[in-house]
Amino acid sequence: MRKLVTAIALGVAVATATACSPPPERPALARAAEEIITDNGLVIDGEQIADPDLWTQAQAEGGITLYSGYTAVTEATVLKNFEKDTGLDVKLVRLTPNRLYERLVAEYGAGRLDADVVRISDAGFVSGLSERGVFQPYTPPTAGELQDDVVFDGGNYYRTFDPIYTMGYNSALIEGDDRPASWADLLDDRWKGNLGIAQAGAGGSALALTRFQRNVLGDDYLREYSSEARVFDSIGAQLDALARGEIEAGTVVVSSVNIANNENAPVNFVVPEEGLTAYDYYTGVASTAKNIAAAQVFMNWNLSKRGQQVFSDLGEYSVRNDIDPPVIRGIELPEFTDPKVNRITQSESIENSANDQEAWNAIFGYNE
Repeated sequence: MRKLVTAIALGVAVATATACSPPPERPALARAAEEIITDNGLVIDGEQIADPDLWTQAQAEGGITLYSGYTAVTEATVLKNFEKDTGLDVKLVRLTPNRLYERLVAEYGAGRLDADVVRISDAGFVSGLSERGVFQPYTPPTAGELQDDVVFDGGNYYRTFDPIYTMGYNSALIEGDDRPASWADLLDDRWKGNLGIAQAGAGGSALALTRFQRNVLGDDYLREYSSEARVFDSIGAQLDALARGEIEAGTVVVSSVNIANNENAPVNFVVPEEGLTAYDYYTGVASTAKNIAAAQVFMNWNLSKRGQQVFSDLGEYSVRNDIDPPVIRGIELPEFTDPKVNRITQSESIENSANDQEAWNAIFGYNE
């Protein structure tokens, strides 16, 4: 039997700092599990993640290979918590979603896909993979408190969380009343030459933001923004430039800002008056899975209350009804159902992505 209980600290230890002392450990981005019991399957915080038979098989397999397009540092934090909770190892193959899709199609077509689990954004990518047969149906026993529109293609894959795309700023350069409060604020001459945006082809996230901006703010807004902004090839490159002060404000993903801030980067985000966007991230068991039991445990954990709390702690919207909206750096995000939250659904994304890409490229004068 293994039983692990996380205690709540009741006091503060005081240590004498010395010149050679290591820097203080950064606070954990996601809270630890309160209780893990493994004497009758796997139970975390009172919820059964695996029954005894599944747990025995998963332990014998030892772990999984995960193909993921999720942001590298964010995925690493999720996997750190999963591995700590379960003792199962995860071999990560991580690429940007467009590159990952190309690799998945090529490897699956050649009969040499090694993935046990696939995680990817972009509605077109995931539906295309499902049509090709990359996934196999599975119904996690932890999937009892899910929102609507979470299960796709008969359980082939699941909307597992929704990252939040909004606007942010360099908190070392911008303070107090100078901080933008709305998307409209960024069109002020004060920001000219100091704005950034990731190009729409950077992935499903950037296209989701484009859909929101065109639908809520309008093409005229994007035209004016384009005259003031520097275009980056990826969200990560833009966030790096924002942290270095090469730009002062721009478009950001909340979870990425949270992690960067935890690394002492001077970046923060805003919940704009006009709203923000949320886009789907999908996860499914691969039809090629060799470690099927461990892959099922991974899916069970992802959709469990424990796994979903990890995503929320990082700054993503949960797909469960019993998880509160994220509170990141003291900022409480709106409820997922709040009109300010513009979730780009799978059908909406597939219907508009090609036209949005073409329109964005034309507005920004961008050649892929």
